[in-house]
Amino acid sequence: MAVFDIDGVLADVRHRLHFLDARPRDWDGFFGAVSGDAVLTEGLEQVRAAIADGLGVVYLTGRPERCRADTVQWLASHGVPEGDLVMRVDADRRPARLTKIGALRRLASGADVAYVVDDDPEVTAAVSAAGFEARLAEWMPRSVPLTQAQDVLGRS
Repeated sequence: MAVFDIDGVLADVRHRLHFLDARPRDWDGFFGAVSGDAVLTEGLEQVRAAIADGLGVVYLTGRPERCRADTVQWLASHGVPEGDLVMRVDADRRPARLTKIGALRRLASGADVAYVVDDDPEVTAAVSAAGFEARLAEWMPRSVPLTQAQDVLGRS
């Protein structure tokens, strides 16, 4: 299987980053606006290539479970191929590099993981350190608010 992050890999979240600039941060606004994300064609092409290579796909996101319905709808409306969706438990505030490695190990216990695609360098470093192949998605510029949400605040 190939494992893909969503935000910054498949979904362009830049239009909702302003919710993270406010103090306190508006997490409900940030996650409530996921339906407005544009698709990142580079990421979608990577998913389609994995399927063409005979791999199943899993979407491993730092989005909280409460966003499942909106996320499933977004994936379908943008023609993203079907795959299992693994999300963060709503109350889990650990950095993405920790939550995703735990989830990745659980996934690997049931199937071979060919590679993981993520836009967060800390996640890809942790993935590599855990013995998996990591591919850094660099097609959407990184931003300070998103980096803090993923690596420090444990929210995305």
